Amino acid sequence: MVRGLYTSAAGMNAQQNNIDVTSNNIANVNTTAFKKDRTEFADLMYQSLNYTANATSETTNNPTGIDVGLGVRITGIQKSFIQGSLMETGNDLDIAIQGKGFFQVTTPNGDTQYTRNGSFKPDSEGALVTAQGYKVDPEIVIPSNFTNVSIAQDGIVSATNPVDGTINVLGQLTIADFVNPAGLAPKGNNLYSATDTSGDVVIGNPGTEAFGSLQQGSLEASNVQLVNAMVDLITAQRAYEANSKSLTTTDAMLQQVNQLKK
Repeated sequence: MVRGLYTSAAGMNAQQNNIDVTSNNIANVNTTAFKKDRTEFADLMYQSLNYTANATSETTNNPTGIDVGLGVRITGIQKSFIQGSLMETGNDLDIAIQGKGFFQVTTPNGDTQYTRNGSFKPDSEGALVTAQGYKVDPEIVIPSNFTNVSIAQDGIVSATNPVDGTINVLGQLTIADFVNPAGLAPKGNNLYSATDTSGDVVIGNPGTEAFGSLQQGSLEASNVQLVNAMVDLITAQRAYEANSKSLTTTDAMLQQVNQLKK
């Protein structure tokens, strides 16, 4: 019966983590380009209660065995990079990726990180930066007096020079992709960093080969479906309650055993 206490506790702990993950999904339902998480579970090792190697007689064996599971554990929390819907903003520097890929940004310590959030702004020098001030890589600088900024689906950035009315090409936006995007490490602020499990980064122009295209004046919404997330939350809550009921039932049985001594 003590085994039941630990099994129930393992189930409660796993479902608590599941609720934490689902709550984070719900909290980020309006976060630009947020990618929802999914909790993955696996059963723990089993204890064999048949100590005679499944033999039921000299000539017969138990066809199923007598094995009792010892609970559950979390094996991973996986990001789902399903495309979120595109929201039109009308801002020339809002860029959504339609398809696979990530924008590259450079952090103050020189590291390259990756994001799907294309809500960019110009810094004091006119360079495109994220909300945290991280520069887009490759660097794109828009002179302050240039107008009619255009970002094509293939990543070509151009603008009009008001002095002579000519259209100047300011640079080429590239996007990065990975063999296993789910292996990227989330860093907060819609940023990810490469890991050994994500594979080597592959960089290319938008709209070519397996890369997505760019959509100017739009942002990618979170891919969290609120109704589905609420169902997941309720399911996890009910599983937590069921495990707690198993815990209290096992405790009551132990109390009855203790009372037999009286």
